[in-house]
Amino acid sequence: MKRFKNILYVLGSESESDATCALARAVALARANEARLTVLAVVDRLPADTRLTGVELTTDRLQQALLEQAEQRLRQLLQDAAGTTADAAITVATGTPFLEVIGDVLNNDRDLVIKCTEASGMVGRLFGSDDMHLLRKCPCPVWLCKPSDVGRYRRILVAVDAEGFYPRPELETRHALNLLLLQLAAALAQAESAELHVVYVWSALGEGVMRGTALLAPEEQINAYIAAERQRHARALESLLDELKAIIEARGESWPQPQRHLPKGAARSELPALAGRIHADLVVLGTLGRTGVPGLFIGNTAESVLHQVDCAVLALKPPGFVSPVTC
Repeated sequence: MKRFKNILYVLGSESESDATCALARAVALARANEARLTVLAVVDRLPADTRLTGVELTTDRLQQALLEQAEQRLRQLLQDAAGTTADAAITVATGTPFLEVIGDVLNNDRDLVIKCTEASGMVGRLFGSDDMHLLRKCPCPVWLCKPSDVGRYRRILVAVDAEGFYPRPELETRHALNLLLLQLAAALAQAESAELHVVYVWSALGEGVMRGTALLAPEEQINAYIAAERQRHARALESLLDELKAIIEARGESWPQPQRHLPKGAARSELPALAGRIHADLVVLGTLGRTGVPGLFIGNTAESVLHQVDCAVLALKPPGFVSPVTC
């Protein structure tokens, strides 16, 4: 798998052992892809040229000490994770972490960000505020590793949305994103010798109204409609997988034979539940991240899913996504 060429690893507030695990995965991925790897730490920006009360120090000297300390930590982590510091460039920045990360991505044309998830301090919430900012606004894929994420992944779950009831421009965007998600998940499954699971959470339009008192539709008609809808969604998923198979075989690569999942319901509950049932090590999903585009992985729905899964997450934006953060 050679999907990435310019990877950015971001050091957060995680423990040394967790940081070493996440960085080791970034090093291994960079080596497998023959990619350039940069490791980045962000420290607080202090007010300039201010003398500290009671000590013979200025904020400028303290700022320099923070930068030197962060660089030393990065070098040690890289040595522990890779056995050498030659595998990566080291960068230390000052400011707001997610802004500095996105700025680095934009300025240096990164194609993947890897970091360890933050501890948010809230039960059931795996992702911290900087993580969520990156998932919403970072223009390149963001891979959030679970703390102590070691060893090969055994099961990779990729979520797609094969619904056809969208305006044509949005349908094209979603289709392109689906193919990106599937290709990347398939490549990772091959590289990790992992099972590939594909999930499409669907619903039957109007089922709730049909079962209410307004329409009084006969139960057998409702059941027949739902069965027909399931078949329609199953065909849409198979069409998408056929397209993926053609792309993979055209490259001379082997077809990973994914396992299909077609749960009916709400993505915010069905996707995390499935990830838990199959013990997924990695969930690959899309975040549209555009105001005014309703759908599966956007806004509160995406964040609800991400807060519930207890595994690593790799999130992609659709082609043409423009970050609201500027350089």
